Amino acid sequence: MKSSKSNEALKQLAGRAAASLVVNGMVCGMGTGSTARFFIEEVGRKMREEGLRISGVPTSFQTRVLCQQNGIPLRDAQDCRAIDLAVDGADEVDPELNVTKGGGAAHTMEKLVASMASQFVVIVDESKLVPRLGFTVAIPIEVTVPAIGYVTDVVTRLGGQPRLRMGVNKDGPVVTDNGQLVIDVKFGPEVDLREVDARLHRTPGVVETGLFFDMAAKVLVGVSDGMCVRTLERKV
Repeated sequence: MKSSKSNEALKQLAGRAAASLVVNGMVCGMGTGSTARFFIEEVGRKMREEGLRISGVPTSFQTRVLCQQNGIPLRDAQDCRAIDLAVDGADEVDPELNVTKGGGAAHTMEKLVASMASQFVVIVDESKLVPRLGFTVAIPIEVTVPAIGYVTDVVTRLGGQPRLRMGVNKDGPVVTDNGQLVIDVKFGPEVDLREVDARLHRTPGVVETGLFFDMAAKVLVGVSDGMCVRTLERKV
C-alpha cells in the first residue's frame, strides 16, 4: 500500500508534466483538487521565472484563490467562447479514459470548462486507474434543492444507493459553489452508467453528474515504477 507522501509525489509529477503543455497566449481551464494544485503551482512558477503569459479559467472558488496566489490572471467562463486547454484531476479513470469527478463538489463547472476546451487533459496518480467507473467511489450528482427527494427516488429506481453528501466541520449538507446539493450514488457493476447518465440528464432538478464520458483527450499518470509520467491517449 502506497503512502500518502508517495501519492503526493506522483500527483506532483503529473501536474508538472501537464504544465509543459501550456504555451504563451493560451486560455487554460484550471481544475480543482489536490493534483490540479500542482499544475497551477507549476504554471505560476513558469510565469514568474520563464516569462510564460497565459490566462486561466477557474473551476471553483478554491481554484480561483489558488490561481490568484500564484499570480495567474483569470477570466470567467461566461466571458470565454472557447478555451485552448483544460487540465484537471479525477477520482477515477477507466481503460477507455472515461472519468469520474466531483469529489470536491465542483464537477458542474469542471465539466463546463472541459467541454469548452479544445483539449481536455486529466492528471492523476496511478491509484486512480480502475477497471470501471464507480469501482472505488460513488457517483456524485449535483441537484437543485427542491428536487432532492425526487432525484433521490429516480436514482434508487435506476439501481443506485443514494446518500446526501454532508459537510465536515459544519452542520448540514455540502452546498456547492452554485448553491446546490450533492447526492453520492453507488451503483453495482451490472448497471450501465452511460444509460444512467443519459437518464439523469433528462431528469428535472439534476444540474450535472460526475460522469465524464468521451471527454479526455489524454491522461497523464504519475507512476511509481521509475517515478515517471505515463501518457494515455484516447482512441478515436
